[in-house]
Amino acid sequence: MVKRHTMMNRVAITQIGLCTPLGQDPQQVLDRLIAGDTSAMLRSDTLLFEHPTLVAPVTAALPTIPEKLIQFDCRNNQLLLCAALQIATTVEQAKRDFGHARIGVVLGTSTSGISKGEAALSYRNQHGYFPADYHYFQQELGSTSDFLRQYFELDGPCYTISTACSSSAKVFASAKRLLQANLCDMVIVGGVDSLCQLTVNGFHALESVSKGHCNPFSINRDGINIGEGAALFVLTLGESEVMLAGIGESSDAHHMSAPHPEGTGAIAAMHAALQDAHIAAKDIGYINLHGTATPKNDAMESRAVVEVFGVNTPPCSSTKPLVGHTLGAAGAIEAAFCYLLLSAHNHRQALPPHQWDGQVDPQDPSIALVERHQVAAKGALNYVMSNSFAFGGSNASLIFCRNEA
Repeated sequence: MVKRHTMMNRVAITQIGLCTPLGQDPQQVLDRLIAGDTSAMLRSDTLLFEHPTLVAPVTAALPTIPEKLIQFDCRNNQLLLCAALQIATTVEQAKRDFGHARIGVVLGTSTSGISKGEAALSYRNQHGYFPADYHYFQQELGSTSDFLRQYFELDGPCYTISTACSSSAKVFASAKRLLQANLCDMVIVGGVDSLCQLTVNGFHALESVSKGHCNPFSINRDGINIGEGAALFVLTLGESEVMLAGIGESSDAHHMSAPHPEGTGAIAAMHAALQDAHIAAKDIGYINLHGTATPKNDAMESRAVVEVFGVNTPPCSSTKPLVGHTLGAAGAIEAAFCYLLLSAHNHRQALPPHQWDGQVDPQDPSIALVERHQVAAKGALNYVMSNSFAFGGSNASLIFCRNEA
């Protein structure tokens, strides 16, 4: 029997905002997610210096940064604003209910406005000086959260977490602490990252970019595709349709860029999340895998999942073949996918299929990868887990649940 959370663990998700390669409307995003729609992956001839590469850009028209905040003008903040507009009414009501100083902002990013800096440097190379609209602050990591704070005119705690690919998963832990310490009545959390040449070429230099479409957990996997996007969540103490049930964090510090081969940090994070949620491994109905499609990450993660869940693992899939690896935004965007799976939008309890070539790597333990059109067993989709494992061994595992769970 599943134990209910203590009141101290009752963190409610009251609203989300989305700006992803799959769209901005929750139902549209969910429909494309469970259809395994990979059409957001597009060829770019400009990001990688040596040859074209597949990436997942946000193709929707983005909102303009308000004139009074023009110093924050960059694509990264436009992606963030797109998601922020969807929660604006809730934030305004919270300001009236709680006051400006009782609302916090904690975001994750890894690129911030670097693409703006790249364009400014190109302009300088041609003209001998930087363009008038360029400010170095646009690419500082802290500007992301500060932009959202100033846009909503808030005075509560505000900071950015940048721990590579676990950045916007770890924000949930920060928000939970702020709420339970009674420093905030509401915290806006999430992540945002934008495509830029620095990131794409940096991963290419590490020989981590796929030559084609990423192929997680296949014996033929050869690296990632990079994407962009933003996702925001409104968190409070209380009750909502979908709850933040558990959080696990760990740091194995095995290597600067390679995960621990046996997944010790990943295992610790998943166990900690299960303990925080007061549930057993068997209660998890679906796992959103980190699933980058790099040889070492997938090998590690399959071992870690089997270690925690046993040989009969819950249904699992990586959603990175659909939206790419969105880096600092990946934790939040994939958390949003989990939220949608648990929400009323997913009345069929469908699961996101694992998109790959089906060629198993015999060196890796077998995990239950979701097949197309697969739905959760009756009553099974109450708790879902989302994994984010970053450079330097910074690991985070999140568990979300239906309120009745």
